[in-house]
Amino acid sequence: MPTASYNQGFQMILQSAPAPSSSPPASSVIRAKRSFCVGPYELQEEESQPEFQPSRSRRGQASRTQQLWEEILSDPSQWWDNKSDDKVCGSHISSRVACLLALSSWRFKRKPRFPDFKHRTAKKALWIHDRLNPPWVHARRAAFVQCQEQGESGLPKPEIAGRIVKMEQLWQEFFSDPSRWWDNRLIKEGRNYPDFKHKITNEGLWVENWLNPPWVEAKMATMALGQTQSGGGLTQRLSYSLKNGDNVSKLCREGRLKDALHIVELMVKRNIQAPINAYVGLLKGCTRSKALAEGKRVHALIVQSGLHSDIFLGSTLVNMYAKCGSVLDAREVFNKMPEHNVFSWTAIIAAYADYGPGGEAINLFQQMQQTGIAPDKVAFVVVLKACARIGDLEQGKQLHSNIIKSGLESDVTVGNTLVSMYAKCGCIEDAHEVFVKMNKRNVVSWNAMVAGYAQQGRGKEALALYEQMKQEGVQMNDITFVALLNACASIAALEKGKQLHSHIIRSGFESDLKVGTALVDMYAKCGIIEHARQVFNRMSERDVVSWSAMIAGYAQQRLGKEALALYEQMKQEDVQPNKVVYVVLLNACASAVALEQGKQLHSDIIRSDFESDVIVGNTLIDMYAKCGCMEDAREVFNKMNERDVISWTAMIAGYARQGLASKALALYEQMKQEDVQPNNATYAVLLNACAGVAALEQGKQLHSDIIKSGFKLDVITGNSLIDMYAKCGSIEDAHEVFVKMNEQDVGSWTAMIAGYAHQGLGKEALTFLGQMRREGIKPNEATYVSVLSACSHSGLVNEGRYLFGSMCRDHGVTPTVDHYACMVDLLGRAGCLADAKDFIDKMPIQPNSVIWIALLGAAKNHGQVEMGRRAFDCVVKLEPENAAAYVLLSNIYAAAGRRDEVEKIRKEMKVAGLKESAWMQLD
Repeated sequence: MPTASYNQGFQMILQSAPAPSSSPPASSVIRAKRSFCVGPYELQEEESQPEFQPSRSRRGQASRTQQLWEEILSDPSQWWDNKSDDKVCGSHISSRVACLLALSSWRFKRKPRFPDFKHRTAKKALWIHDRLNPPWVHARRAAFVQCQEQGESGLPKPEIAGRIVKMEQLWQEFFSDPSRWWDNRLIKEGRNYPDFKHKITNEGLWVENWLNPPWVEAKMATMALGQTQSGGGLTQRLSYSLKNGDNVSKLCREGRLKDALHIVELMVKRNIQAPINAYVGLLKGCTRSKALAEGKRVHALIVQSGLHSDIFLGSTLVNMYAKCGSVLDAREVFNKMPEHNVFSWTAIIAAYADYGPGGEAINLFQQMQQTGIAPDKVAFVVVLKACARIGDLEQGKQLHSNIIKSGLESDVTVGNTLVSMYAKCGCIEDAHEVFVKMNKRNVVSWNAMVAGYAQQGRGKEALALYEQMKQEGVQMNDITFVALLNACASIAALEKGKQLHSHIIRSGFESDLKVGTALVDMYAKCGIIEHARQVFNRMSERDVVSWSAMIAGYAQQRLGKEALALYEQMKQEDVQPNKVVYVVLLNACASAVALEQGKQLHSDIIRSDFESDVIVGNTLIDMYAKCGCMEDAREVFNKMNERDVISWTAMIAGYARQGLASKALALYEQMKQEDVQPNNATYAVLLNACAGVAALEQGKQLHSDIIKSGFKLDVITGNSLIDMYAKCGSIEDAHEVFVKMNEQDVGSWTAMIAGYAHQGLGKEALTFLGQMRREGIKPNEATYVSVLSACSHSGLVNEGRYLFGSMCRDHGVTPTVDHYACMVDLLGRAGCLADAKDFIDKMPIQPNSVIWIALLGAAKNHGQVEMGRRAFDCVVKLEPENAAAYVLLSNIYAAAGRRDEVEKIRKEMKVAGLKESAWMQLD
């Protein structure tokens, strides 16, 4: 039809259609939805939904949509019709496309989100089922179809009339004998397939065909197909269509699990035996979707059909229950199976290896061998994963021996699992040996080895493998890059990390979620937090792990404000924090002593239902303890439903840090009464508490408990015992512990030297330092602080001067403010106040209040009033509220008989707002 005649005819039809109101009310915009049949027979027509009430901005959009519809109906030639496969303008719309305009034709578009009509020149688009469409659109579309499909006489065109007659004849034939037609509605693969298909002629009928006679819809509505169909048409069709279970499996793969389950339920209801593959497809669909409820329905159907004794079905059921998180149901199915083969045993072993107690997986594997069933490679792989999960190296080695005997060592999958098992059990050398002996390696083999080195903190070896992979042309994947980035993070290899980043970009993996998160973590752990944030901001997709990595990066750099700000942004973007986020933020609050922020996080944790988590609870205790709120820490401790040794240790450490040794020891006794076994960290904390209050008897009791519990005297516990005995004045016991230690580190030697210094045994400390050097142990900064302190308390001025010079000159230790404070104290105690003042003036770093307090104390001891006053002025300039400085200067004035100056000091303290308790030390 020419464009002019087309428009003229269309305008004539428009005059008979309902005219649009000038401004249709917003409440008249009704949302319509067409839902297609998923049940056995019914087809739900367009169903009205509750009225859509648009906002003010949406009312403006509705008005704009109305204008566009008026524009397209006035001149369709300016719009592309996207509902068909080809872009055709309004003047060449075929009868098929015209039909689509009147029906729900979005099915012919490539994607539903594409517009049904698009303007040829302007950026304008329309959708037939847009909820903002005015109500008169449907009536005008019907008029349009009538205009297009009728000739000038008002009757249908000949070709259309012939199709209508043919369709009416087919429907009459169908209703006369439905048994001659296949009912495809339940199992058809797409909407282009007919709903009913003749068994002989293959003629097709569609319930929604626009050419259907008007009486078809009413006839279908009043007809019960299931009762009318005789001759077993539906039964035969279902049986035919579902043989081998292919259609059910396809529906499950397409995510239409409920449709597939409905089909099988209908078959069972009609006493049709569904094939085993149909049930297997359903169970696999339930496994993929983690649909436990649907899986139990399938299980019931299997029992009802009498197939529960089938070994393959039973194994698939075990696998489904396990992967849906119900290991107990999986074990129940396994136990009820009349017989077992290697597949059923492997299924239950895998259930425990992945989701249950790993030790039970190993026990089941041994039971399988005892029954005479030889494990295959899948069984070995599964049980090796269980060993890796629980760190059972001995059992893993035994399995390795069995694998060699079985001749499966050359299998690449088995070899990969062996490498992973040894690496996760901490035996990286054995993992490398298996890796080297593998005849064939794939990218999984390399990934397992790289990840093993990274987990053991051996980043250099992991990066060496990376270079070898490039030389051998191994195609890397996302797992490879994640493992390599973790290796860079473990050793802070920033330059190598940047090279990897470039390689990732070239390989097209930068947009991968896991790779992006690993990049954020790598840059953060290398201290380049700006680069980490840039990668984080560029990520197109972020999950809770990505946010956790970024927040942890800020926390590690002590950027608490930025970490908390990112946490707020995370909540605004509706990302639910996990316990890792809360743990990281609580640790940041503890380091910064940010009590208020910690309390706010505690409130969020309660709302998120993470308070019962043991790790979160332990971190809350630590945060409150480090912020000095022991009451709140104890309240969290008491409310915990489950407490582990870390919970008790955190609480004891809090009491010890606050100098509450008696409460720490009382909690230790309660811990023993509740049969909680202390670990090395617990004993170290308790020994430090005893050392702080010089509680020698309690310390000895703890030493006895350590011996009785069978703990080996490791470095941490040994050093704590040395420190406790030394600070309690028992230097002989400290030396005895030192000698009995299997291994001593620099901390052990430093603890002994500090003990000699505490007892004023400077010469013994120097002797011990010489012995330490002869045994090849390099002293660190803390060691020299202890030695200089020993010289100070023993009056060894020359030795102290020499040590300070050799520390810088010969041993490469840069002096810190603590070393300078020790030297000032050394010179001051010896009465060399002028030298001490000169030493301070020549310091390359700014002296702090501790150094000036040392000089002030020396001035008090030697009655140097003027030197004391100068030191006092420097202290109060740095710390105006340092009460010790006021007390020391007041005592200097009192010793010199200058009572008026003492009164001035008292007044200055009052003005400074210092507590009166500080005055009690005034002479």
